[in-house]
Amino acid sequence: MSSSDTLHDVVMIGAGPTCLAAAIYTSREDIETLVLEKGIIGGLAAITDKVDNYPGFTDGIEGMELAENLRKQAERFGAVIESDEVQSITKNSDNIFTLKTAIGEYQARAILIGTGSEWKKLGIPGESEFYGKGVHNCATCDGAFYRDKRLVVVGGGNSSAQEALFLTRFASHIDIIIRGPAWKASDVLIHEIDANEKITVHFNTSPEEIIGGVVDGLPRILEVKVVKDGEKADIETDGVFVFIGLKPVTYFLEGTGVQFDEVGFVKTNQKLMTDTPGIFCAGDVRSGATMQIASAVGEGASAALSIREYLESK
Repeated sequence: MSSSDTLHDVVMIGAGPTCLAAAIYTSREDIETLVLEKGIIGGLAAITDKVDNYPGFTDGIEGMELAENLRKQAERFGAVIESDEVQSITKNSDNIFTLKTAIGEYQARAILIGTGSEWKKLGIPGESEFYGKGVHNCATCDGAFYRDKRLVVVGGGNSSAQEALFLTRFASHIDIIIRGPAWKASDVLIHEIDANEKITVHFNTSPEEIIGGVVDGLPRILEVKVVKDGEKADIETDGVFVFIGLKPVTYFLEGTGVQFDEVGFVKTNQKLMTDTPGIFCAGDVRSGATMQIASAVGEGASAALSIREYLESK
């Protein structure tokens, strides 16, 4: 379906809750909708163990199940979801957008950016070398590989606390490394952490290097070198999970005229349109977003209505 001679009413970039919700609305109103996703359908929501605060689910819902339900609903109304990565966007004199991707090109009358955010990196030796082979950002995806193993979790926010608690299902012990003197997580999570005998929390501790080796012919992590209260120390571990914050995914917007705030999130007006007419933005990648699945879905629906309005005006 990747073709420059196919003109879509709207191409949505990202298949997280924002774009999936928007696709339900647009495709249901016979707006021809294509959704492009470079990674996993559902985005960060899909790799969340349990979503406990999404309205309508009294006992919570698994992130993967919620994402799958959104996908099925969008496809039921006619939205097409494809695996591809957008690399650049241009606009011609007829107000038609061309999206250059890893596979080819697409054309669209309107675009919705719903790429969300991705996990920040530590930027220390050993991180990139062992990424996916001992260094991870998804406890739901990779936690089961560490049954009865020791783990290090880096980060002092809600995500770090939630993922550490989930990892206690598998790990024999977890060391949480927090650069500052205190948690930035909610009190409920902190109480759960304090009550869990499998977890040790290290405040005022910075990871310096991830040390690995080859065991039984396979690369594996052996320890994390840290500085704790000004003193060097080593923490033995079999794996490292990093949750130190998120950054917006916007690299493909260079040259589009889309404006960003001081930390790199996309600016929009009240209609969720950017400074480039025809390019809309919603969800976690938008400046001012609340980083909640419920509001991401709501913004997706609002963006869909604005897109319909824009297309009708053209």
